[in-house]
Amino acid sequence: MQIEELMKAQRKFFASGKTLDVNFRIRMLTRLEKAILQYEQELNEAVRADLGKSRAETYMCEIGLTLSELRYVRKHVRAWSRDRLVVTPLAQFHARSFTVQEPYGVVLVMSPWNYPVLLTLEPLIGAIAAGNCCVVKPSAYSPETSRVLAHLIREVFPEKYVGVVEGGRKENQSLLEQKFDYIFFTGGVNVGKYVMEKASAHLTPVTLELGGKSPCIIDRTANLKLAARRVVFGKYLNCGQTCVAPDYVLVERSVHEEFLQYVKKEIVRMYGEEPLSNPNYGRIVNRRHFDRILGLLDPEKLVHGGTGNVETLQIAPTVLDGVTGQDAVMQEEIFGPVLPILIVDSMEEACKFVKSRPQPLALYLFTSDRRLEKRFLREVPFGGGCINDTIIHLATSQMGFGGVGNSGMGSYHGRKSFETFSHEKSIVKKYTWLDLPMRYQPYTKLKEKMVRMFLR
Repeated sequence: MQIEELMKAQRKFFASGKTLDVNFRIRMLTRLEKAILQYEQELNEAVRADLGKSRAETYMCEIGLTLSELRYVRKHVRAWSRDRLVVTPLAQFHARSFTVQEPYGVVLVMSPWNYPVLLTLEPLIGAIAAGNCCVVKPSAYSPETSRVLAHLIREVFPEKYVGVVEGGRKENQSLLEQKFDYIFFTGGVNVGKYVMEKASAHLTPVTLELGGKSPCIIDRTANLKLAARRVVFGKYLNCGQTCVAPDYVLVERSVHEEFLQYVKKEIVRMYGEEPLSNPNYGRIVNRRHFDRILGLLDPEKLVHGGTGNVETLQIAPTVLDGVTGQDAVMQEEIFGPVLPILIVDSMEEACKFVKSRPQPLALYLFTSDRRLEKRFLREVPFGGGCINDTIIHLATSQMGFGGVGNSGMGSYHGRKSFETFSHEKSIVKKYTWLDLPMRYQPYTKLKEKMVRMFLR
């Protein structure tokens, strides 16, 4: 089906009102769950072909998280869909005030290649739960996974309800020329700006899940061994191709050397002496990104790793030490297995460094100092993050996930996903047995006095 025909079919189906039925939405989520379980092996093989991920990592970071989110949303969607009573101001007596959740209509989900299952299906789950029709556009950079996802979605849903558009830049441009009722985009900052520009032509609201250089701060009170283990896990997961991966480390000078040694030991412990021979270590998505990442390395600051295999598109877990804010590796989001370490003399310096740069998607602080923890949480703008860990803040349906400033706008997961794809109507139902006269002309001193009394 052509894109224009798909849009017409979905608008017609949405206008039928079928998606407004919460029972219908729940049935559709259940069908999606069964399909994910049925296609689990094919999805594993596809993600392995695209990114070299192991079965365990694919389940932990993609399929398992998707199923967890789906089950949580399905469990709560009926309650979220109910009208919600709110307090009525005394000046509006006698009335009933409440909000009504309404789906936007026909929405677009554009997903990236780095977590192609999770970041395609999680927004789709929110769109379905809220009662929308949806067009899904998976990434051309993960072709095998996109192919399996397209087959899965087409088997579960009629195109007039949930449709898939495969392809690359041409298809993206064509989709963005259409008038959608909401656009949900996950990807890079530059493409995010383009999506927002095209959406503005139709005044279409957007959620942008972007990225940025997420800092990891290590202060002198941190448990350095545990910090190193958790930083290494978060940084080199999916070969660093994670939007919330620790992009760089700011470590206090007094514990720098000790922390660095722990990082090196943890890399070897997790990935072995020859990580490029580790069957559970993935690869870079394509040659262009492979060359870009290697081009960021400064041989004079290389203290671990740095090797690559162009045939398998693998780059070993790499550490750069003594990095400064002016180095090439600090000028763009790395999105690869390279960890720059910068030394600071105080947490004041670390705080100023982060605040002087665009707002990151995530921030990770390792400390035992409660006052320092509170300071970073209150003073430093960032999307979300962890204290004494990395990445795991996004692996919950109980909290929203999203960026701020350059790292994005809007959030999703759990109830936030439902709210993202819903418009909340505010309603006042006024009863007719009483009609206070104070708001009507002609105004008098008595009426003014009554207004002042009610609007205290």
